[in-house]
Amino acid sequence: MNFVGTFWSLVPPIIAIALALITKEVYISLFIGILTGALLFTGFAPVATVETLFEVMTSKLADSWNIGILIFLVFLGIIVALMTKAGGSAAYGNWAIKKIKTKKGALLSTFGLGALIFVDDYFNCLTVGSVMRPVTDKFSISRAKLAYVIDATAAPICIIAPISSWAAAVTGYTSGDGFSLFLQTIPFNLYAWLTMAMVVYISISGRDFGPMKKHENAAKKGDVFCGINEEVIEQPSPSSKGKVIDLVLPVAFLILSCITSLIYTGGFFDGVPFITAFSECDPSLGLVFGSFITLIFIFILYIPRRIIKFKEFADCIPQGFKMMISAILILILAWTLGGFCADKLEAGAFVQNALHSTSIAEAIFPATLFIIALGLAFATGTSWGTFAILIPIVTAVFPEGSRILVITISSVLAGAVCGDHISPISDTTIMASAGAQCNHVAHVSTQIPYALTIAVCCFLGYIVAGISKSFIATAIVSVVLFVVAMYIVSLISKKENINEKEAK
Repeated sequence: MNFVGTFWSLVPPIIAIALALITKEVYISLFIGILTGALLFTGFAPVATVETLFEVMTSKLADSWNIGILIFLVFLGIIVALMTKAGGSAAYGNWAIKKIKTKKGALLSTFGLGALIFVDDYFNCLTVGSVMRPVTDKFSISRAKLAYVIDATAAPICIIAPISSWAAAVTGYTSGDGFSLFLQTIPFNLYAWLTMAMVVYISISGRDFGPMKKHENAAKKGDVFCGINEEVIEQPSPSSKGKVIDLVLPVAFLILSCITSLIYTGGFFDGVPFITAFSECDPSLGLVFGSFITLIFIFILYIPRRIIKFKEFADCIPQGFKMMISAILILILAWTLGGFCADKLEAGAFVQNALHSTSIAEAIFPATLFIIALGLAFATGTSWGTFAILIPIVTAVFPEGSRILVITISSVLAGAVCGDHISPISDTTIMASAGAQCNHVAHVSTQIPYALTIAVCCFLGYIVAGISKSFIATAIVSVVLFVVAMYIVSLISKKENINEKEAK
């Protein structure tokens, strides 16, 4: 039986995700999903299955984009280790405690920092996590909550930022003036706006629900890991000479160097216009350049001032690598699983054929594409891959310049980000876990109820958008739906509080 291009192409990630959520063991679950994909592709031939499995894995490891991301991860791990060793993180944490007086302030500060780092989601997750961990720990905020705030800010802020690696990716998948089309989708990207609104609401109100409440209750008792701490990596002992500037300057330089490196790879310094350079940049290579330059800057900043010794600087290199081993392993397995779905079993072809063979009314097309994009991104773990599959279909169906084209592409972007947000095999979700140093399955299981709450509001909002084609009508209905959803959340939170008191 031929499983290529059929519904079976989605079965491997479904198995991996289900097992991860049930067993709480992400590595074995991903490997079983990969093995399932290899068995389906080879028709259950044992020798061919093993050969194909390692062929796909090595091809993903040989991919220049993936290698760049892994190098960036290692460099960023080294940067974090150096800032910790120099005492910059501790000094910033002490300073933040004096300036940030409440748990609410700590969460909003995390959200604000994430909103400022809009260039790239990987960069966002890891930088915000390393800077804010000491602060959120001191205010007894669970690592799962920190991971949620990081994850709910990273991709949503990147997908509505005109200058970001995500904007560059979307622009590349559209025909004609892709950048202008992307700008028009920003107001209609309901998932991005509503998710950020939910982060603010949850941060201010403190009304958690579902598995997150358990983690927050444990954090109030001093256990920010809720008893799950296998992801914790021993940090280097900090220097007593460190100052706030020893964290702020490297982070600021990292942001500046990464932006500069991104436009460099797009040809800006060869005369290419800024916007064009950003849309045609190589994010993977740009992030590697930016992080490497930052390492040199940190060496010059720390060593002459004797904040740390040369040997201590060298010792932080393997320490930083160790901090990222878990994220690297999960990424490699997730990429391999995605390779089987996309390249071998052709999940994209299955979705394309299903869409072409189905007659969908124009009015409900945006809502339908939102659900399809959500499911595809959730199953494959890639929003960019979802963009590549669905955006060309949408642009072929609707005329260029039409309002329905803008709305439908917005729904695809929103659905893809939502699916990516809740998928255990998404690299952005993996980065958020790594940045918060939170157990990966704990992060996913605690944020799924939050993300799905917003997804329901988005689905209904896109029905209104498809019918009215009006931003004002869509915005009003979406805000009303959000308010109703948050009211329900408050009721659920209150009920859980009552049940906890009665249980005691």
